[in-house]
Amino acid sequence: MSDLQIRNLRPDEISIAIDWAAAEGWNPGLADAACFAIPDTLGFFVGEIDGEPVATVSCVNYDDRFAFLGFYIVRAGFRGRGHGLRIWNAAIAHAGARVIGLDGVVAQQDNYKKSGFQLAYANVRYGGIVEAPPRPLAEVVALDTIPLALVQAYDATVFPAPRAAFLRAWINTPGHVGRALLREGNLAAWGVIRPCRTGRKIGPLVADDRAAAEAVLQALLAVPGSHEIMLDIPAVNPDAVAVAESLGLKPTFETARMYTGPVPSLRLDHVFGVTSFELG
Repeated sequence: MSDLQIRNLRPDEISIAIDWAAAEGWNPGLADAACFAIPDTLGFFVGEIDGEPVATVSCVNYDDRFAFLGFYIVRAGFRGRGHGLRIWNAAIAHAGARVIGLDGVVAQQDNYKKSGFQLAYANVRYGGIVEAPPRPLAEVVALDTIPLALVQAYDATVFPAPRAAFLRAWINTPGHVGRALLREGNLAAWGVIRPCRTGRKIGPLVADDRAAAEAVLQALLAVPGSHEIMLDIPAVNPDAVAVAESLGLKPTFETARMYTGPVPSLRLDHVFGVTSFELG
């Protein structure tokens, strides 16, 4: 059997992993590749046999304490030969001593436990058709008019590591639309909607409370585009579940959020939409 050669994917090659994820039913965003390359240009790996890609994985190092693993895929026809374990080990080594997070399919949870991951909670994808709502509240403004420092400060309460460059790209990438709610001059909620292979995803969606989340969500739904919507939410946030159900969205997919070390202390009651299953 030919030997597996593992190397980093160049930023312009990340679309390989994106396309494979799409084939597996993960429905990535149309502009995800360019944004995903920003936090860690050495965080994406490909395993090749005679120059042919057969396996991918990412392990994005956000800072010196936290990394997030995703895109762990071995092509059909090359599974069961140890290629997945080899590229997995390369990704884990890239993280070093960092705590690693991932959103894994539930069926693989026991395998991830063998590598030191422990379950923190479940994330659930809700999806369905949602009609455009009435005119949004006047207090809701374009997210790109809010100082990035305010967005970063809020993000630090719901994500385990700083990601300023990623947030800047995520907010400003063509096709991505962000909205924010201000209360007495303070950022009370914000979110982004983006086009995907099928429909659109909303994420992140973070808010002080359900009312704030619904105000921004309504503004995002008013953005012209597909009425098929997906929203990935922590199952441990009952208000987020209630918001999704109030729109008539139904559970379609579930992941296990797992970590190799202590579960980060985050305001999950403020998370009404996860940014991405692939990068956290």
